[in-house]
Amino acid sequence: MELVTVNASNLAIYLNLTQAYEAEFSPLTKKMPDDEGKFALDTPIEGNVTGYLLYIEGKPAGLAAIANESVDHYEVCDFYVVPVFRKNKAGQRFAHILFDMMPGLWQSKQIAGADNAIAFWRRAIGSYTNEVFVEDIYHDEYWGDVTRQCFKTTA
Repeated sequence: MELVTVNASNLAIYLNLTQAYEAEFSPLTKKMPDDEGKFALDTPIEGNVTGYLLYIEGKPAGLAAIANESVDHYEVCDFYVVPVFRKNKAGQRFAHILFDMMPGLWQSKQIAGADNAIAFWRRAIGSYTNEVFVEDIYHDEYWGDVTRQCFKTTA
């Protein structure tokens, strides 16, 4: 398992994976592809948002978009692991590596109906923090009411 920061040389790989991510959530987001078959992205990799690629056995296996909201305050904006790699807790290990890289206050939000994502984040955050996190229903300006987990990581 290897984590790589998205830059100009691998941005195309990241963008390819985002299409699968957007398609997977399209029943909930009601997004449709454009005339070329592409989904619009909600979280571009720019400004305070950094993209990460997960590689397993040399293959692109997942992505994450992490916003640095302020000093030591992070938000998981996008997170996706290709289904064939969703075994042996690869997604959880991916999340834990990100938490280790950026100690501070974190939040993760899941849209209504994303039951598998909610369960994943409860497990991943719970195992990382020894179940020390706060979960609530938060009204997000863009997504409406979302399930949110807030927690702290340390170096």
